This record gives sequence, C-alpha cells and structure tokens, in this order.
Amino acid sequence: MAQEKAWENEYRKSKLLTKDNKPQSDVVRYVQYLIKQEKIDLENLNILDLGSGAGRNSFYFAEMGNNVIGLEISKTAIEIAKKYFNELMSRTVLDIKYVKQSIGEKFPIDDNSIDIVLDVTSSNSLTETEREVYLQETKRVLKPEGHFFVKALCKDGDDNAKHLLKDFPGVEKDTYKMPGLEVVERVWTKEDFVRTYEPYFNILKLEKKTSYPRMNNRSYKRNFWLAYLQNK
Repeated sequence: MAQEKAWENEYRKSKLLTKDNKPQSDVVRYVQYLIKQEKIDLENLNILDLGSGAGRNSFYFAEMGNNVIGLEISKTAIEIAKKYFNELMSRTVLDIKYVKQSIGEKFPIDDNSIDIVLDVTSSNSLTETEREVYLQETKRVLKPEGHFFVKALCKDGDDNAKHLLKDFPGVEKDTYKMPGLEVVERVWTKEDFVRTYEPYFNILKLEKKTSYPRMNNRSYKRNFWLAYLQNK
C-alpha cells in the first residue's frame, strides 16, 4: 500500500479533496442512467464503493435503501465518514460498512455478491500490479451483468496532464507524482482505457468530461473519462 501515507496526509490536511457528504454530480447522473436506461430499481442492492473516502457516495446509495461496503486506504477518511454516518443515523437507518484496505488487494467480499461497483478516481493511484488485482477482484465480486462506474483521469487533450507527466514523471506508464502531495496518479488515453477494461467488462458508455477541480485555492482544467461498464 505505497500510497497509504500520501492519502492519509491528504485527508488530515486536504489540499485537493472535498470532505463533505454530498454525492458527486457524475455519480448522480450515473444513477439517473441506471434508472432510466437500465430500468434498475435502486433499492435493496449491494453496492461496493472503492476508495470510499469521506463517504459522500456511500451515503447517497445507502439513503436510497441499499447495502453499502466502502473500501478505503486512509484511516482518517474512514473516521470522517463514520462521523457523518453517526450524525445521519440519528435521523434515519443506513446500512454502510467501512473496511480499511487498498483497493489493489483482494476484496473481503463473496463472489457474485455485488450489484454495483463505484470507482470515482480511486484506481488512478494504483500500480500496474495492483490494478490487475483490482480488475480481477471487481469482476469476481460483481454479479453477472452487474454494473461498474469508473471515473478516471484523461490524458487526451489535457494540458495539465501533459505538464505533470513531463515535469513530475512517475516510474510507470503515464503516471506522475502530484507536486506537494506525493500522490501518484495515472492518466489514460481512450485506447489504453478500452484496452485495459474491455477484457473484463462490456463498455456501455464512455465519454470525456472537462472539469475544474480546485487545489490551493486555484482552479485547474482537467479532463476525465466517465465509463459505464457491465460485467460480462
């Protein structure tokens, strides 16, 4: 878990992360897609939130009446999530379980037991060896035709990504170390993303989105891939 210290430091004194409990807009859009296009009744399902952080997306699915498991490498992030969880439990009943571990390790979850998996920019920090475990484990725990949402950093047309790759290169392909954070991130061309995920999952939808995340009180233009996948 080479990135554990970096993420622990980030959650203790955040320069990049938002530690609120509101779901990300891309996840809300994904839920609307599942309801309208896939005709899924989003209740009483088993949800796996990979890199669950402060729990913002876990809470969203739990409040709809689902059972959620969050895997998170940072002890501080889990403590923040549990604080929100306890506050919400005073008003409603939620079913969320948090497990401290890397998502690049074997998941403590039964085969074919999960309906939906979320990866919201969490796997960007995995090594190639860890990523192979993450892909195999996600496929293993997903039910047949279960759904998988991935938000990943995009290399195509992203000047900030090109700058980071040039000035702060990592040791593996298309990786860099975020200056001041020590967090390693992987960016993806469309071809590499498809080549990596398609052997395991059917790609239902893949689109590029431009966002303006903030760091140190500045906004940066970044491109992301939003992928809607389904277990084969």
